Amino acid sequence: MSPAEQPPRRADVRRPTLNAVAALAGVGRGTVSRVINGSPKVSDHARAAVERAIDELGYVPNPAARSLATRRTDSVAVVVPEGEDRLFSEPYFSGIIRGVSAQLASAQMQLLLVLTPDEKEYARLATYLSAHRVDGVLILAVHSGDTLPDQLHELAVPTVLAGRRGQGEALGHVRADNNGGARIAVEHLLATGRRTVATITGPLDMDAAQARLDGYREALAGVGITVDEDLIAYGDFREEGGRAAMRELLRRRPGLDAVFAASDVMASGAVLELRASGRRVPDDVAVVGFDDSIVARHIDPPLTSVRQPLEEMGRTMASILLDEIAHRGDGHRQVVLPTRLVVRESA
Repeated sequence: MSPAEQPPRRADVRRPTLNAVAALAGVGRGTVSRVINGSPKVSDHARAAVERAIDELGYVPNPAARSLATRRTDSVAVVVPEGEDRLFSEPYFSGIIRGVSAQLASAQMQLLLVLTPDEKEYARLATYLSAHRVDGVLILAVHSGDTLPDQLHELAVPTVLAGRRGQGEALGHVRADNNGGARIAVEHLLATGRRTVATITGPLDMDAAQARLDGYREALAGVGITVDEDLIAYGDFREEGGRAAMRELLRRRPGLDAVFAASDVMASGAVLELRASGRRVPDDVAVVGFDDSIVARHIDPPLTSVRQPLEEMGRTMASILLDEIAHRGDGHRQVVLPTRLVVRESA
């Protein structure tokens, strides 16, 4: 084979450049750059010429150079202020993350998952994010005393929360109708003839847990039942917390006939404890959970549960965040998504 017939060496195969696109389109480098970065300050004629040249040459923008030019990283951090045990044991987190991931993928954005189990990790994360390593942040499972959202707000990092820290929350957030969901759960138990209805709460420094407790109280008050504080046990959204709370409730009021647990995971713990104590579900004690997660469908008996649309929550959070990234300073949307009761065999 003669030298002229030999295939080109790898070094001879050159990637199309910005200059090559500009030359073929008959425009300047700046015009090509504006088209690539989506600037509106380009005529339709010039935009069409640049797009034809890009297609003809097979030009692919250099992501590092684009990031420098636009100060965008095309990535979003999803912050879970919990340890690995809760992240992987609670369907709540996986449901929201699935929705977030789907929405970000459609926008060609990368997801960075960050666990921050304590204040030390919060401080480290704030320092990392202050260097503009991501375009925005989604925070799951916020507590009333969380400081990270305020730090991010001060750093002008677009931020959206799953839930809120309290009624005066200023940041954009998405939450389920926790109060309404709890009411329909307890109203269902009352409609089936139960009268000694207990509840297992989540941590009350979380707005979702407080709203579910308020809904429980409102449902009882709505039929003229005075709330018995001995029928309220405080949990932590974990299975063992549900078991411990159920043991305490049985100690205080052994004749109770129904339990509303503020999560499916705690409800599963309550069912296990009721079974260990010799009670039958639902014959002796009816149980309702909250989330309508995979836990509800696979426990024995299958669990009646309040469905909150976790994947829709994740998609909505990501959509709001993408809007905030694109239009900084345009305000913070707050969305409440409806809940509904899914009736199964436990109540």
